Amino acid sequence: MKATIERATLLKSLGHVQSVVERRNTIPILSNVLIEATSEGTLRLMATDLDLQIVEVVPAAIEQPGAITVSAHTLFDIARKLPEGSQVQLSAAEGKMLVVAGRARFNLQTLPKDDFPMIAEGELPTRFELPAETLKQLIDKTRFAISTEETRYYLNGIFFHVQEDGAAPVLKAAATDGHRLARVTIARPDGAEGMPDIIIPRKCVGELRKLLDEVDGSVEISLSSTKIRFGLGTAILTSKLIDGTFPDYNRVIPTGNDKLLRIDPRSFMEGVDRVATIASEKTRAVKMALDKDKITLSVTSPENGTAAEEVSGDYASAGFEIGFNARYLLDILGQIDSDIVEVHLADAAAPTLIRENDKAAALYVLMPMRV
Repeated sequence: MKATIERATLLKSLGHVQSVVERRNTIPILSNVLIEATSEGTLRLMATDLDLQIVEVVPAAIEQPGAITVSAHTLFDIARKLPEGSQVQLSAAEGKMLVVAGRARFNLQTLPKDDFPMIAEGELPTRFELPAETLKQLIDKTRFAISTEETRYYLNGIFFHVQEDGAAPVLKAAATDGHRLARVTIARPDGAEGMPDIIIPRKCVGELRKLLDEVDGSVEISLSSTKIRFGLGTAILTSKLIDGTFPDYNRVIPTGNDKLLRIDPRSFMEGVDRVATIASEKTRAVKMALDKDKITLSVTSPENGTAAEEVSGDYASAGFEIGFNARYLLDILGQIDSDIVEVHLADAAAPTLIRENDKAAALYVLMPMRV
């Protein structure tokens, strides 16, 4: 194999593929990136962790087609440190890969391409397209609520499902960690009818989100009940799906919360953030005392003291007090794009519903804390 590629192109592409590679691997080949020089004048880079696989195709000057695998993180670090604008020559022979750019030469250890594992996609019967911007919104407004608890593995991702009922069929994305729930609803894309319920794992969501920043148009999505593939221009991301059943989250979305607080999310967020400065790391609890058009935020910390701040809001129901985890509340408020957020409350022990308005695509549910 012998190819020449511009440093910037190589670096960008390696940046995409190397982040899939785990830092610690018991199987040596999983630390490597597969580099294939094709006779069509392209370089194909591929990396996997056996659950997630990324393939990227970039233009290059190919002198001799061939393929080899080499340490992904090492090659990425080399490309990062090479001079800007340089042409990088990659050539592989006799179990080594020579990387030459200007006066720099690196001779790297390789492993044969035949040992490199591929994810067998199988049939992917459901196919549809989503604008990159829409997919970004689905991810950004839900992923903060993904659970990190490994024991409840079925919560370690975003749940996508279609609902055919009602006048207009929809696609919903939801995530929960048992303390808060985030859900976004969009019109069902053409081709998604009959789609199986799927849970996309956290790592795939993270890699996909990074790649979406460089996609202008639409993303091609193909899936079965066990695998999903995203076509993102020059890159293709394939992932196994979480094999589990997502709980019926509709049961926790409150419908009878009759106390309504309408408030500017920015000033609310800043107030919560300020008083939470002294909250203890363990509890992160902030108390909200609601009175007519007045909300008092307070924190009491045994080691640090107390803090309180009044924020103005539109509230006309009976006064009461409720506590929340400040971090969770800030995560939700950070996703609100409008000037007013609606907080639907019931009492100090019931889940609270937060949304921009009843027409908003996103809704959030937050469980209260004892304070």
